[in-house]
Amino acid sequence: MEHDERRVRPIGINPMSPIGQAVGGPSTEPLVYVDGEFVPQHEAKISVFDHGLLYGDGVFEGIRAYNRRIFKLERHVERMFRSAHAIQIEIPHTREEFAGLIKEACRRNAITNGYLRPVVTRGPGDLGLDPRKCKQGPSIIIITVSWDTLYEKELYERGLRLVTAAVRRVPPQSLSPSIKSMNYLNQILARIQGNESGADEVLMLDMQGYVSEASADNVFIVREGKVLTPPTSTNLPGVTRETVLELCAELGYPAQEQLFTLFEVYTADECFITGTAAEIGPVSVVDGRKIGDGRPGKTTTHLMKKYKELVTTTGTPIYE
Repeated sequence: MEHDERRVRPIGINPMSPIGQAVGGPSTEPLVYVDGEFVPQHEAKISVFDHGLLYGDGVFEGIRAYNRRIFKLERHVERMFRSAHAIQIEIPHTREEFAGLIKEACRRNAITNGYLRPVVTRGPGDLGLDPRKCKQGPSIIIITVSWDTLYEKELYERGLRLVTAAVRRVPPQSLSPSIKSMNYLNQILARIQGNESGADEVLMLDMQGYVSEASADNVFIVREGKVLTPPTSTNLPGVTRETVLELCAELGYPAQEQLFTLFEVYTADECFITGTAAEIGPVSVVDGRKIGDGRPGKTTTHLMKKYKELVTTTGTPIYE
C-alpha cells in the first residue's frame, strides 16, 4: 500500500510546522485527530460500541482561536481534566501534552481564527452500562474548524431574543453542572422549544424557579449599575463567564454571583449571555418583554468591546 503522508501518529509538537501551512492545509479536506492519528475528516470514526455514542459517557470542551492564538487554552484543558476526573476517565496524557495536541491540530489545519472541539469518551465497551467493560481505554478526538462568529453581526447589534424553556435544568443532585459532559439532551430539549418559538436562545430555570443558564451559555443581568450572574451550583462554570467577571473588576463594574428570578430578568436594565462560541451576546427581549429600552445596553456594549480586544490580543501562540 502506498504510504499516506496525511495519516501520521504524532509523538508531540512538530517544531518545523511552518506558520500558515499545514498537512492537508486550507485547500484540502480538514484533518481530525482520532486516537493518535490525524486523518481526513471523512475517515474520522469511532466504534459504534463507544460509550460516548451509546450513553453520552464522555467530556468535551469548546475553545476559540483568534489571530493565531488560542484563548485561555490552559484553562480549558484544566477544566476538561477536572470533568474527566469527576467521571473517572483517565486521560492518557499530561495537561501539557494534551494542550500540545490541540495546538498541533490547529497547525495541521492552518487555523487562524477557529473553533476547537476536543472530546474524550470512555471508549468502546459493549451494550452494557458498566464502564468497566470499556477495557480499551478512552477515545480522544480533536476537531478544529475555521470560524469567526456564532451569530450574525446584526444580532449582536440589535440584541438576541430569548424565551424561557418549560423543561428545567437538571439539578446538581442528579448531575453536577460543572461536568462538561457529552450528554446535552436536557439543553437540546430546551433548544427545541426555542426553535419552535423563533427565539435565538433559551433561558433555563433550576428546580426552584431561579434562573440557571441558557441552553449553551451563562446568563448575566445588569440592575442599578450592578452586574449579576447566578452561582455555578446550577450552571457550568464558563470560561467566558469568569473572563467577564475579571473584566468587570478591571473596569470598575460591581459584579457578583446572586440568585435571581425571571422577574429580575424582565425588569433588568440590561441582559447578556456569555459563552466561548457566542462570546458576549446582548439580549434585547425575553419572553416578549423588552429588556431596558430593547437595545444592547451601555455596560454590555462596553464589555463586548473590551472582551473582543482581550481575545484578539492574548492567548497561547499556535505557530511557535
